[in-house]
Amino acid sequence: AELEGLGVTFRGHSDTEVLLEACERWGVKHAVSKFIGMFSFAIWNREERALTLARDRMGIKPLYWGRVGDVVFFGSQPKAFALHPAWKPEINRDALSAYMRHNYIPGPHSIYKGIQKLEPGTIVTIKPDGSLQHEAYWDLRAIAANGVQNRFDISDKDAIDQLDVLLQDAVKKRMISDVPLGAFLSGGIDSSTITAMMQAQSTNKVKTFSIGFSDAGYDEAPHAKAVASHLGTDHTELYLEPSHVLDIIPKIAEWYDEPFADSSQLPTYLLSKMTRQHVTTALSGDGGDELFSGYNRYALSNNIYTQINRIPDWARGLMGKAITVIPTGGWDGLFSIIPQKLRPPQPGNKAHKLASILQMTDEGEVYRRLLTQWENPDDIVIGASEPHGVLWDNSIGGEIENYSERMQFLDAVTYLPDDILTKVDRASMAVSLEARVPIIDHRVVEFSWCLPQNMKVRGGEGKWILRKVLEKYVPKSLTDRPKMGFGVPIDRFLRNELRGWAEDLLDEKRLNEEGFFNPTIIRQRWSDHLSGKGNWHYPLWTVLMFQSWLEKQKAAIIR
Repeated sequence: AELEGLGVTFRGHSDTEVLLEACERWGVKHAVSKFIGMFSFAIWNREERALTLARDRMGIKPLYWGRVGDVVFFGSQPKAFALHPAWKPEINRDALSAYMRHNYIPGPHSIYKGIQKLEPGTIVTIKPDGSLQHEAYWDLRAIAANGVQNRFDISDKDAIDQLDVLLQDAVKKRMISDVPLGAFLSGGIDSSTITAMMQAQSTNKVKTFSIGFSDAGYDEAPHAKAVASHLGTDHTELYLEPSHVLDIIPKIAEWYDEPFADSSQLPTYLLSKMTRQHVTTALSGDGGDELFSGYNRYALSNNIYTQINRIPDWARGLMGKAITVIPTGGWDGLFSIIPQKLRPPQPGNKAHKLASILQMTDEGEVYRRLLTQWENPDDIVIGASEPHGVLWDNSIGGEIENYSERMQFLDAVTYLPDDILTKVDRASMAVSLEARVPIIDHRVVEFSWCLPQNMKVRGGEGKWILRKVLEKYVPKSLTDRPKMGFGVPIDRFLRNELRGWAEDLLDEKRLNEEGFFNPTIIRQRWSDHLSGKGNWHYPLWTVLMFQSWLEKQKAAIIR
């Protein structure tokens, strides 16, 4: 509408045409500052013979770029590069080491040498002489630092009302569609909020979709169904069986292009596939945890660091050793006597992680340990030196002093774009479903960083303000429960249905011949997992997803 007011005439109704006209009229930087939502694009300026690449503020959509020889490559996924005769992919072992820690490859790195991910909120222009011009048009670090220094002086009611209005508008804009529209609904705070606002703004029943599991420890479907019933949506659910997962495992590597090992990629794909049978676009609730302090690890890490600092160093060491005397499987057995609704998931893994944290004195190190799949990944990846990015940047503490808030920020610039958003984007696009994420509308992000921390965490509970917004639409009794991850029982699958597949990929001779991993530690973890001495499914899944990806790429990869 603004462009039409300036005399621009549109030939059609495509958002791409609007984007092009905006960049033509205002230039790329001014244009992207007006855009709301997700995008990555390339523009070729014929007059200046310059290529400009841009990516949305939060990194919802991917953009890979770089040089191989004298050729510049760019695209949404590296598989596009394979058609060019100059494409000679070579594994970046340093990035592989980072992958072994995180279960994803942290930006700006990629699995390929010479290729990187364009960072969120960034524009890069490649000039005719090959020189580069990098420019951040939106910087979450600056926004977060400014927000905590200039908190809103606002009442609870006004803050709740303002967030409600902001989220309603974010949802409204993402409901603009000329194709059938729906929503992912887990029954948790975030997806329930988005669905409730969709239904409040729709004259028809919103189509909602959820995945269920026969294993009660992973099943959120009954909660989703209760919320759907209250809101009056047209609800569809699919209960997963092992066969569903087994069928898609061989295809995972094709969709993700890079090694990617968040095991919730499996139900996310199946949810997307089911959803696509009914609609073409779906809204998702991702981002609420990072913006409003929803992850349990924020409180856990804060409490652990506070408590361990009170314990003498010698006592910490003894406690750590005492905990690891009992294998992870033994801890799981001990906790099995606790009712399931009160029992923490994977207690054995958490106990052993606590044991290693007891040795630490730096809060940044505690946080990294909570996120780590494989400690000392350089010992596992042959010839690698793990790159240390923002998670090792101690200067952030001078800008964001509160430990929990600092973790929120770090998650928002690492885990959110490189894991959560990558997972949803690749899984949904694999079935030609467009997934939109209104909670991380940049206006909501900016608002959240100006809120006092006690509006996010209150009474030991995260996402306080988001819960209060949701209570306007859905009774608290329907959503007030412990947080569950969107996972599958990979630990059990690896010991049973997936054992043959995993054994083949983890074969010691194969690992030696491929030459990427030192097989000794991996084989020991695999043996311990099979025998029940420990639950090592998450670290092993990281290895298995790389191995599966490598199997698809073997013909092209230069070692």
